[in-house]
Amino acid sequence: MTLFRFLLCCAWAFVASLGWGPAGAQQIDPAPATLIADRIDFEGGSQVVEATGSVEVFYQSHRLRAQSVRYDGVSDTLVVQGPLSLTEANGRTVFFAEFGELSADLQTGVLQSARLVLDRELQIAATEINRSGGRYTQLYQTVASSCEICAENPTPIWEIRARRIVHDQLERQLYFEHAQFRALGVPIAYLPRLRMPDPTVERATGFLTPTITSSNLIGTGIRMPYFIVLGDHADLTLTPFLTLNETQTLGARYRQAFRNGFIEVNGALSWDDLTDDTQRGYLFANGSFDLPRDFQLSFALQSVSDRDYLLTYGFPGGDRLKSNLIFSRARRDEYIEGGLTYFSSLRDADDNRTLPNRALDAEYTRRYTPRGIGGIASLSFSTHTHYRLDSSDMTGRDVSRITANADWRRDWVLPAGVLLAVETEVYADYYNIQQDSSFPGTETRFAPFAAVELRWPWAMTSARGVTHLVEPTVQLAWSDDGNALIPNEDSAVVEFDEANLFSLNRFPGNDARENGRRLNIGVTYTRTDPLGWSLGVTVGRIYRYDGFVPFTQGSGLDGRQSDWLLATYLGLGQNLSVMNRTLFDDDLEFTSNELALAWAGEAHNVSSSFIWLRADPAEGRPRDMAELTMDVSYDFDNAWAAQADWRYDFVANESTRANLALTYATECVDVEFSLSRRFTSSATLEPATEFGLSVALNGFGATRNGRRYDRSCRR
Repeated sequence: MTLFRFLLCCAWAFVASLGWGPAGAQQIDPAPATLIADRIDFEGGSQVVEATGSVEVFYQSHRLRAQSVRYDGVSDTLVVQGPLSLTEANGRTVFFAEFGELSADLQTGVLQSARLVLDRELQIAATEINRSGGRYTQLYQTVASSCEICAENPTPIWEIRARRIVHDQLERQLYFEHAQFRALGVPIAYLPRLRMPDPTVERATGFLTPTITSSNLIGTGIRMPYFIVLGDHADLTLTPFLTLNETQTLGARYRQAFRNGFIEVNGALSWDDLTDDTQRGYLFANGSFDLPRDFQLSFALQSVSDRDYLLTYGFPGGDRLKSNLIFSRARRDEYIEGGLTYFSSLRDADDNRTLPNRALDAEYTRRYTPRGIGGIASLSFSTHTHYRLDSSDMTGRDVSRITANADWRRDWVLPAGVLLAVETEVYADYYNIQQDSSFPGTETRFAPFAAVELRWPWAMTSARGVTHLVEPTVQLAWSDDGNALIPNEDSAVVEFDEANLFSLNRFPGNDARENGRRLNIGVTYTRTDPLGWSLGVTVGRIYRYDGFVPFTQGSGLDGRQSDWLLATYLGLGQNLSVMNRTLFDDDLEFTSNELALAWAGEAHNVSSSFIWLRADPAEGRPRDMAELTMDVSYDFDNAWAAQADWRYDFVANESTRANLALTYATECVDVEFSLSRRFTSSATLEPATEFGLSVALNGFGATRNGRRYDRSCRR
């Protein structure tokens, strides 16, 4: 075959040497075509070459396949008998036809009984296709669709019939003339002119997928997002939401990428009669920029007109807003951060005037490896200030703090595999307290910590390859803060779990620190099976000998001895995982219990959690809390899929939120129907039910991400 190809190439070079090419050509094409065929015939006395049998022509990355090709050197044209296929240089545009007349460079010509396939997404059938200069392609009497069409599926889910379609390959746009949109063969709409991007376009100005929604609060309407390209690095999306009643909304999103960062702004403005304010809205912005010397500047802005706006219209944001400006740098042994933060609560029970919602923070941390003593040490400095709008005594308390901290830890391996660790830490704090007569104006605190820890891991591997690991741990710790009188505002809620069982200080913030001598004990058992499943169990407790520790009852850490901590984990490969963490005392009275389950299969995903917490007014929980959440998704053995999530409050004996979504996704269309119900209410907001419907046609613009089901015809 190599020799045959060599002879054919020699024959083609001989033809070219005779000067067979465009009339008046005086120079050799720097990129000559390559012809491969079962047979090549030369007509004597003429510039005609005919190739038959599995013909392939290559020219500047273009590829033509056909049954026969006749080349006329005088007119510099090819007459091609099909079935033929012509693949463009980019590999994303392919023509199929029964007959064609093309220029020698394959850029201009006519194809009959042809199809155009763009990026394996969109196919356009036409009686005739005219190519001009490799840029414009005109298709006549066309049918365009991205749906699979064959004897079993003769009628596509959707199609666009047009008298003519012009494809601009340079701008990557499709122009339809006298277009008729059909669904399941039924005419739905007529448009005299229509422009849409071809599948290779990732960003193009135009309408995005519309969504129809219906809510008992804001009525029935349609969201019509319009995407505007503002250059290679910026875009704007305008989303008008038009309803059948008096409620109207205009949403917007602006994005811009810079050489060293990005910004994104989201917002909306609404006109409704749900409140006394005729205009309502929100504005969210965020961004991040890389600065010289590895520094980074990030910011976030969140603002809303009223507490219920985001929840009413379904915009993201939660029940607390956070705006900040942060300047930071992270290196291997150093961290620097400084920033301003503003909080705003949307909860009905919160008064933003009495919340410490304005804060200024700065931190510097440096890690060292001390010479002589070894181990790892760190030194850090931090400052914090928060301010309340309220100027009343106690409720308007403002606090400033400066803290210096140093710590050191070293580990040794003793005989018999015993692990010894020594850890020390010291804090020096200076507090300035204003507008609270129950505390001194200034307070200084010096708090040293020290701990000695012993671990003795036992490991065994059975004949079947099962690994067992038992690790008992004992830690003796001591600390003293001098009983400084400081308001506790950043450590009111404490969690006790296996992660901080052997911590020197279990308070999450700086305002409160543990005191006195204490013994932390625990044992961990881990079983790893080569069949793919594992089991882990951790049991632990804390015994105190002296010192006053202001832990709340709901934390499980109050008293001379803490509750028992029992944490278990079961994993069955990648398919199933179950985790449970519980706190209980010697009388088996439970303080808290957390259960989480995740189950994944080829067609389903289930994640669920159950949380029970004992009432604790000190943590803002006047009654017990028991809540179940569940998220379920299932892909049927076809184009259908379903998703559902549910949240239930066992104390109130009612659901708080439920969502259901049903999707139909194929190679040519995405349809999603959603139903959501919010059962909770507030002083100004009623429970709400919302329906949603969106339909997206695939094949125009960039290929969508996510799940895809491709229908196929039997061979």
